Amino acid sequence: MQRVLVTGNAGSGKTTVAITLADLLNLPYSGLDAIVWQPGWIKTPKHSRDACEVAIAKRSSWVVDGVSEIMLEAADTVIFLDFPRYTCYWRVLVRNLPFLFRSRPGLPAHCPEILVMPRLVKLIWRFPKWVRPSILETGRDEAKRFIHIRSSKELLQLVENSHTVGA
Repeated sequence: MQRVLVTGNAGSGKTTVAITLADLLNLPYSGLDAIVWQPGWIKTPKHSRDACEVAIAKRSSWVVDGVSEIMLEAADTVIFLDFPRYTCYWRVLVRNLPFLFRSRPGLPAHCPEILVMPRLVKLIWRFPKWVRPSILETGRDEAKRFIHIRSSKELLQLVENSHTVGA
């Protein structure tokens, strides 16, 4: 396990899990939020974003968090954090409250959470229908290790066993 994508809905815990795994597995970490967004919540043009993602994907080892077709294809291991909407809503609320009027770590400057909250509400609601099926389809690729996490208990087991996950 050298190229790990941690993916899932907003508020599923992607960043926390990815940083923890990168540290435990001694692999470099990259967060896609820093690529997707520019200051002021302006989306990075697709060609620029794709170029950055391809550059990361070409590396021999990494742990990346986010939702990306490029990283999904390049990963040898996909960890899908598949939590219910209510869990994601709660986690977004708890995560974003301290950063309502300023950027949280991992984001560019001038990205206060208050400006993106309505978008996050829609994103979380639509994720199971719009994005989840394509991630689950990846689980059918026998060339990839696909770890489907549906509960906090399963997540805790993954982190506790991370020293053997890469074996």
